[in-house]
Amino acid sequence: MTLLVFPFVRVYGPGGRSLSGSLLAGRWWWSLCLLVLLCSCSSPTIRYRPTPSEISPSAPQAPKTLQPLQPDLGGRLPGEHLSEGDAQGIALHAVGLVGTVYRFGGNTPDAGFDCSGLINYVIRLQTPLKPPRTVAQLKTWGMEVPVSSRRTGDLIFFGSGPEPTHAGIYVGQGRFVHAPSTGGTVHLSHLDQAYWARMTVSYRRP
Repeated sequence: MTLLVFPFVRVYGPGGRSLSGSLLAGRWWWSLCLLVLLCSCSSPTIRYRPTPSEISPSAPQAPKTLQPLQPDLGGRLPGEHLSEGDAQGIALHAVGLVGTVYRFGGNTPDAGFDCSGLINYVIRLQTPLKPPRTVAQLKTWGMEVPVSSRRTGDLIFFGSGPEPTHAGIYVGQGRFVHAPSTGGTVHLSHLDQAYWARMTVSYRRP
């Protein structure tokens, strides 16, 4: 609202009698009121916008963290090298690398990872094993695992044909950590996602 301030002007008539009262009571007073009213109607409207701190904390918000991993215990295979604790360590370490940049040929967090480099790095840090470097070599390394016996920490392989072309680390509840070349970073993905659901999937245990 615009505020108008008018100086007070005293007007005198014949004989020195003040006419201010009669002027204010007359048409000048009503003209002034009309002018103020028009000015207030022409002022721009100000709409209230709440700040983020004023938004109710009870409003639903997106989760900021992943749900805790619930391990798939699967079953032990004759002759396997790793304990369930070792397998859990592999899975947890892999999840901790989510968001690391993808780089072809990379095998460290600083240099980035490709899919087999990620597997190689995690298993070498978490176990005394020394896995091979490529998907073609990993597909015959370790022990083949039936889907019904898969467990957290197993290696998971994908392919659109008989040979796998991509690999990751299974971390339980249908989720796996991997370094896809098209994603830019290490991802935590789910087997129910349309792209992966179309693939041939197999598992191996270090």
